Amino acid sequence: MRLENPGLDFELAKTQEWLETNGLGGFASSTVLGMNTRRYHGLLTAALRPPVERTVLLSKMEERLVVNGEVYELSVNQYPGALHPKGHHYLQEFRLDPFPSFVYAAGGVRIQKSVFLVYGENTVVIEYELLDGNAASLEVVPLVAFRDYHSLTHRNDSLNNQVTLFDARATIAPYPNMPPLHFAHNARSARAESNWYFNLEYPMEQERGLDFREDLFNPFRLTFELGAGKTAIVVASLVEHTADEAYALREAELQRRASIKSKAPVQEEFVEVLSIAAHQFLVKRGDLETIIAGYHWFTDWGRDTMISLPGLALVTGNHQAAKDILLAFAKSVDRGMLPNRFPDTGEVPEYNTVDATLWFFEAIAALLRYTGDYDFVKEHLFATLVDIFEWHQRGTRYGIGMNEWGLLECGEPGTQLTWMDAKIGDYVVTPRMGMPVEIQALWYNALCFLSHLSRVFDRPEFSTVTEEIATRAKRSFGEMFWNHSTGCLYDVVTRQGGEKSIRPNQILAGSLTFPILSATRMRLVLEVVERELLTPKGLRSLARSETGYQGKCTGHQWQRDTAYHQGTVWSWLIGPFVTAFMRAHCYSSEAKVRASAWIENFREHFHEAGLNQVSEIFDGEPPHTPRGCIAQAWSVAEILRASVEDLAGLRPELDIAGPVAAGS
Repeated sequence: MRLENPGLDFELAKTQEWLETNGLGGFASSTVLGMNTRRYHGLLTAALRPPVERTVLLSKMEERLVVNGEVYELSVNQYPGALHPKGHHYLQEFRLDPFPSFVYAAGGVRIQKSVFLVYGENTVVIEYELLDGNAASLEVVPLVAFRDYHSLTHRNDSLNNQVTLFDARATIAPYPNMPPLHFAHNARSARAESNWYFNLEYPMEQERGLDFREDLFNPFRLTFELGAGKTAIVVASLVEHTADEAYALREAELQRRASIKSKAPVQEEFVEVLSIAAHQFLVKRGDLETIIAGYHWFTDWGRDTMISLPGLALVTGNHQAAKDILLAFAKSVDRGMLPNRFPDTGEVPEYNTVDATLWFFEAIAALLRYTGDYDFVKEHLFATLVDIFEWHQRGTRYGIGMNEWGLLECGEPGTQLTWMDAKIGDYVVTPRMGMPVEIQALWYNALCFLSHLSRVFDRPEFSTVTEEIATRAKRSFGEMFWNHSTGCLYDVVTRQGGEKSIRPNQILAGSLTFPILSATRMRLVLEVVERELLTPKGLRSLARSETGYQGKCTGHQWQRDTAYHQGTVWSWLIGPFVTAFMRAHCYSSEAKVRASAWIENFREHFHEAGLNQVSEIFDGEPPHTPRGCIAQAWSVAEILRASVEDLAGLRPELDIAGPVAAGS
C-alpha cells in the first residue's frame, strides 16, 4: 500500500491508521501522519502479562531534521487550539511494505522512517535512512507514558526522571511497579533531559466523549548524523538489545511476513492481505494461543475467538494454533460454559454468554473439516463437549437450559447473553431473553455434531439421546419460529409469542455445519435480509423500518452503545450471509457472481480506518463510515473464510453419514 502526499488531505489522513502487532497482545499504532489521535496510539504498547496488562510505554518520537543549519520539525501533534509542529507538510509518502514507512522531504533532503515490532518480544525498531540529498543531522526526542492503555497520564512527582546513558543505550525506569525500558541506538550523542509535554489532545477520544488530554515525559535526546550508507537506529525494548541487531531483527520479520503471504490459501492480493491481517490477532496466552478480538482495546473473548478461529487459524493453515486455542478455552469451561472474556487485570473470567459455548462446537467441527484429527478431539475435547451438553440439558447460569421443546432458553433480567450485548449501567439495550433464533441454530448444530462424534467414538447410547433431542428441536423450531407475515424468522420467541424485529441473527439458521432450516425457507430468509439489512459493508443489526433504528454509531458512550446493535452495520455478518446464500442456491455460478460482489466491496476499505484491516462496525446509513475497532478479528476471519471456502470453493467437508446428516 502506498499513499502519496497524505498530509495534503489532513482530515482524511488523521483517520487512516496503521497497526503493528507482536504475537503477545502488544502493538504499535498511529496515523499515517504520525499524529496520535487515540489514547491507544503509541510506538510500543507492551503486554506485560501476555496477552493482557497492556501498557503504553513509548508514545511517540519527536523528530527534528537539521539541514545546513535550518531546522525542520517532522512531528505532528494536536494541542488546545493548535497543531504543532506541522510536519505533515513535509510528508511526501506513506507505505506499508510491509512495515509502516514515512518519507519526508525538506531542505533538499529526503529521509525515510520505518517502524516494526519484533515478533514474540515487546520490542519496537525505528529506523531513519537518508534517501536523497547531502548529509543532515536528526534529533530524536522520545515521549513516554508508562500507563495502562485505557488510561491517560499527567505530570506527577512520583515519576523517576533519571536516565542511565551507557554504551549506546539509554535506560529509563519511571515507576517502580513497571519494568525498565531500554533504548539501544547508534546516535552520535545522547543527552539527558527532563521535560514534560503538556496537553497533547486525542481527537478520537474527544469524539467518543472520553478524556482526551495527556501529558508525556521526555527523558533524553538523541542526535544522529545521516549520510550515505548510514541508518539511524533506535531499538526500544524490555529486552537489552544493541543497535547492531536491528538488521537481523528486520530480516527475520521480513522472512516471517513473506512466509505468511506465501502460505495464503489463494494467491490473490485480496486474500493475501486478509491472511496477513489474520495473523495479527493470533497471540500467546501462557504456553497456548488465543485470539485478540479487536485492536485497539479488546482482549480475548470466548465468542469472538470461536467465531474467528476457522478464518484466522484453519483457512490460513495454522492448525496447531487452532488446537492450542481450543485447548486453552476448554481448560476454562465451568458449569458447562466457556468464558465470555478474560479480564485485562487477571480477575476470574466472566461467563455471561450463551453463544460462546455453542460456537465452541462449530469451531471444533471446523477443525475436523481441515485436519480430520478425531484422535485429538477424542483425547482432549470430547469429554468437555459432553459435560457442556449435560449442563445445558439440566440448566446452568443465567437461566440457560433446555426446555420441553428441545430448544434452549436463556436470560434473566439485567443480563445480555447473546452477541448483541450492549449494556450501559443496569440498562440492557437488547436483552433478547427467551429463545433467540441464532441460539437455537447453534444448539441444534451442537446436538448434531455431538451425535456425529458419539457415533465415531462408539458411544451409540449418547448418539441416540442427542439425535432425539435434535429431531425434537428442529421440529419445534419449524413450528415456532416462522413468521408468515414477514416471510422470515422471528428474532426471539418467548412463551408469549414471537418478536418480529428484522435482524440478521436468522442467517445462522442456514450457515452452520448442520443447518436447522431447509434450503427453501432459507432462500426466503435471505431475500428479506438482503432487502432490509444488506449494505456494502455487511449487515445492519436492525432494519431501517423498525422502531429504535439508529443509522449512526457516534457520540458519547450512551449514544454509541444504544446504536451498537440497533442499526449499526457489522462486517463479520457478511461471512455467514455469503455461506448461507451460496448453500441455499447450491453454489451456482449466478450465486457466486452476486456473493463475490458483496465481498469485493471490502477491497476499498483497506485504504480507510485501519489500513489493510477490517473495521468492527460501520454506520447503518451511507456512506457507512467505519466505527469501533479499526481491526476486528471476526470481521477479517469471516470475510477471509467466505472468500476461500465459498467463493474459491476450497471448503473441506465433514465425512458425515447416518440419520443426523439425513435430517439436517
